[in-house]
Amino acid sequence: MDGSAVDPAGARRAPSTAFGPAFRADPHGALAALREAGPAWYDEELGTRLLTGFADCQAALASPAFAVPDARWLARERPEWAARPAADFFYASLLGTNGAAHERLRAPLTAAFGPRQAAQLSAGVEKIVDELMDGFADATADGGTADFQALVGYPLPVAVVGGLIGVPRADREHFHRLGRDAARLLEPVRSEQDWRRADAAVTALRAYFTGLLRERRARPAEDLATALLAPASDRGGPQPPSGQLPLTERETADLLLLVFVAGFETTAGLLGTAVSALLAHPAQAALLRADPGLLPGAVEEALRWDAPVLMTERLAARPTEVAGVPVPAGASVTAVLGAANRDPRRYPDPDAFLVTRPDVHVLSFGAGPHYCFGAALARLETAVLLGRLLERFPRLAPAGPPVRRASACLRSFDALPLAATG
Repeated sequence: MDGSAVDPAGARRAPSTAFGPAFRADPHGALAALREAGPAWYDEELGTRLLTGFADCQAALASPAFAVPDARWLARERPEWAARPAADFFYASLLGTNGAAHERLRAPLTAAFGPRQAAQLSAGVEKIVDELMDGFADATADGGTADFQALVGYPLPVAVVGGLIGVPRADREHFHRLGRDAARLLEPVRSEQDWRRADAAVTALRAYFTGLLRERRARPAEDLATALLAPASDRGGPQPPSGQLPLTERETADLLLLVFVAGFETTAGLLGTAVSALLAHPAQAALLRADPGLLPGAVEEALRWDAPVLMTERLAARPTEVAGVPVPAGASVTAVLGAANRDPRRYPDPDAFLVTRPDVHVLSFGAGPHYCFGAALARLETAVLLGRLLERFPRLAPAGPPVRRASACLRSFDALPLAATG
């Protein structure tokens, strides 16, 4: 990972992380073996302790004893990255800030877009889903097959978050590719090619959203870009502390960039993995068809069973302890969300996919101050999509081997071929 590799004597070393093709196809067997071997293993290659238990991961994400790598960490530990546009963006964004700096960025976004606003988008999401379902029906008519991710899985969240922000429909497909390139910043190990792709994407997206903000200053609209330009007193919700500086144009553009990329990358992953899970468990899909009231629980179970983000890193802000082992200040820990969500101490029969599973509380959207601000919208999109898909295509079935995304961190499909007459 990117955090400091402080490894005290006696740290238990992970037998193998194997973030290769086999792991990407099905990481859960390897993660179960790692969890059974111990709750906190040190990975020498990544320079981090891998936390695999639910309680330990939740503690690392929510405790003030841990923080995310930020701009100060970047200047101290990775000065060679400082000139890169992608690093400049990432380590000053919501994902790379702590404490007051994080709250300053998050507050205007929370005021402009919270769970209440997400719920109000329901009718718009339903309309987009119905349009995409029509296209999918046309593509699979007369026994044809279609790539679910290409026709639905990516277009749905791109359209939803694009409309929310104010990105014109004609621009959204172009940003799909740029968003995927920017998301290479989430990888635990970044190659030079990853950095080049991310740098180019961040540069292009920054320029676009800077232009969009200037357009909204001249011609306001009913969208998030316009809302973020409004004075704090006009947004409603908690007001910022007295003396806190308003966001600069660059910070506001970067906030829109993050909302756009995060708003479709992880949601697209969730849509594909949720559909795939239901197709692999037809009895569970039948329960949903019989009782659509189970859909919210089914979304939570999909998030638990195959989380769209497999892991996330924290640094010890001070000497502390997690999983029963001491963690020195500056040391890196990685909450392996995919392992935590299948911890048998938290979930009986954790490898079973059960849409009626009780008491599901997932870590798939994180916890603590960095809890995903778009979680409510992602859940809404997934519930609407699954309901419509099961209703309109009762004989939906796989139509070939799916193609997993080449990522150690994001669980997603590049291609998910399906047929409507399986």
